[in-house]
Amino acid sequence: MINQEHPVCSCAEEIAQSFITHQKGHPECVLYQTSLMSALISGVYEGNVTMKQLLQHGDFGLGTFNNLDGELVAFNSEIYQLRSDGSARSAQPEQKTPFAVMTFFQPTEKRCFEHKMSRQQIHNVIDDVTETDNLFCALRIDGKFSHVETRTVPRQHRPYKPMLEAIAEQPTFEFEHRSGVIIGFRSPAYTQGINVAGYHEHFITNDRSGGGHVLDYQLENGELTFGTLTKLVIDLPQDNDFLKADLTPLNLDKAIRAVES
Repeated sequence: MINQEHPVCSCAEEIAQSFITHQKGHPECVLYQTSLMSALISGVYEGNVTMKQLLQHGDFGLGTFNNLDGELVAFNSEIYQLRSDGSARSAQPEQKTPFAVMTFFQPTEKRCFEHKMSRQQIHNVIDDVTETDNLFCALRIDGKFSHVETRTVPRQHRPYKPMLEAIAEQPTFEFEHRSGVIIGFRSPAYTQGINVAGYHEHFITNDRSGGGHVLDYQLENGELTFGTLTKLVIDLPQDNDFLKADLTPLNLDKAIRAVES
């Protein structure tokens, strides 16, 4: 019989609270993730984690919204929804995500550029400084961009298509000579399917009017800040969509590369 004066807390609640307490004390090293990229690829487009809950795990991150209704970009403890028409708006606390990655951004490196830098050149700077591909890396670029090419998948409806089919309808956008922010992560090759191996970046304009998932960019001038992350915590869903999903399809690597590039 349960003592009503001293109710028993569930293990899940205790673990979650312990993680949040630990993370507040060690904000620079923990990467929090809800669900798996392989689940998203397989059509698991609904989750139960809210924007309010995401901000308990970090002030910086990216992901998507339920029904694939736009791209998610978070920084400075603010979350924005980048929509399929190329526009952006502040996310509401009660909105939910099927996949997101968050951290408390504590960069250890800064580089300022007064000349044009391509996306690959910036990635090369990060790779050269970190000297390993086996740790996660969080990055942020603030500056003026010659161009940024983005895409955003339109909102999906049940019965959900696999993501490779959903992106066939995705619109792309070109932002020319715009000031803005790119935030992203570099994940190790061994995490493909758990996350997105390599670089995954989202863009939003300084006036917060537009943005999307980054396909390419060229920086005119600006500031790059970044740092490595050494701890990963994954919050796995327990709903039927996730439990019944095929998380190891034969074409997983090819599908992720097609979706993210």
